This record gives sequence, structure tokens and C-alpha cells, in this order.
Amino acid sequence: MKCGSLPAKANVKKQREFYDRILRPLMEQAKSGNNALLFMDASHFVMGCDFLGYIYGKTRRFIKTFSGRKRYNVLAALNFVTKKMTTITNDTYITSVEICNLLREIAREYGGKPIHIILDNASYQKAMLVQELAAELGISLVYIPSYSPNLNLIERFWKFAKSKLRTKYYDNFELFQETINSIVDSADKHNKFSVEQLIGDKVQLFDDIDSNPVSKISFRRNIVTNKAA
Repeated sequence: MKCGSLPAKANVKKQREFYDRILRPLMEQAKSGNNALLFMDASHFVMGCDFLGYIYGKTRRFIKTFSGRKRYNVLAALNFVTKKMTTITNDTYITSVEICNLLREIAREYGGKPIHIILDNASYQKAMLVQELAAELGISLVYIPSYSPNLNLIERFWKFAKSKLRTKYYDNFELFQETINSIVDSADKHNKFSVEQLIGDKVQLFDDIDSNPVSKISFRRNIVTNKAA
């Protein structure tokens, strides 16, 4: 049996309502070419911290890690249809300023059609500065329900990107950055097939999970598609 996790404060009913009333219609419109639908999120890559590979065996092995904790931040918006990534990067912090810079990039890239961005409720993404600029640029910011990372499909890409990084040891921060950039830039190119398997019509919902799932031996994870009722 393989276990998964659901945020303790997640509201299953609100997730379903968000999917049925907002997300699924936007997906259908995007596939028809009537809008630009993007999923936005930031990922923080720490060199020497989270990128060791693993194998199963009886003998324990040790792998040398980098002595520092340099961090590379990637703020990105993933196009639901084309899988193209629009990014802002730095090695300091992601703030509302970076969000605004990304919104301007998106407006330049997708000007001429309605733009909808799915994003979470991080404070720097809900800042008045961000909301005012989005309104000025004609961008609709669509905030997912709290504690619902499963509804922001770019989260799946970050997991994919980190799995790629775990295949090698890095002791050079510039090489570390270049590798991450290459993975991100390839989302709509030579990695497009893999990304399409992760990001498409299927969205993970938890309609049938028990109110106390830990006490149950099993529960059914409900995967819905655009064909669902």
C-alpha cells in the first residue's frame, strides 16, 4: 500500500466547487484557444540539501554534500496548453516585486487574449501592489482554496524538476543554476512529453476521503477529468 498526504486543513468541498465552477471551465476555454491559462508558483532549490539520489540495498552508503546552503529561486507561470514556462529567478527572495515583474512578462507574451493565472494565497501574491497591477494589465488572478496545492498543477512540475536534479552531485552553484534553468526551459521542448503526462485534464480531488483518513486502512483517491459530471 502506498500512502499519500492531504493537508489537515484542506476543505474537500471547497476544492470540488473550485474545480467544477472555475478551474474546469477555464481549462476547456484554454484548450479551445479562447484564453491563456497559466499556473503560477515559486520553487526554492537549495544546493546540497535536497538533491541526493537514492537506491535500495542492505549496505548504507554516504555521499558527500555541498557545505553551503545557497538557494536558487524560480518563480514561474506554466501554460496549461503549451507547457511553456515564463520565469523570474534570483538567489535572494521572492517578493511581490518579483510577482509584478512576472505579470508584466506574461502580459507581453500573451497580450491580445484573456489571461487567467491560477495561484495560491501566499501573502506576497495577494498584496495590493500585485492585485492593482494585474487589474491594470487585464490579468485575472484566480486564487485556489487554502491548503489546496493539488489544484495548482505547476506543483507537479517542481516535483519533476527536483527528480531530475537528484541524478547528480553539484558543488558549483553556477552549474546548479544552469541545470535548473535547462530543466525549466525544456518543459515545452524535449521534456514536453513527460510534462504532458503530469499536467493535463486530470486533477486530484478527495471527494470520498473519510473525515479521519488515518484510521482507515485504505481510501479511494478520486481522479477527475473534464469528462466528469
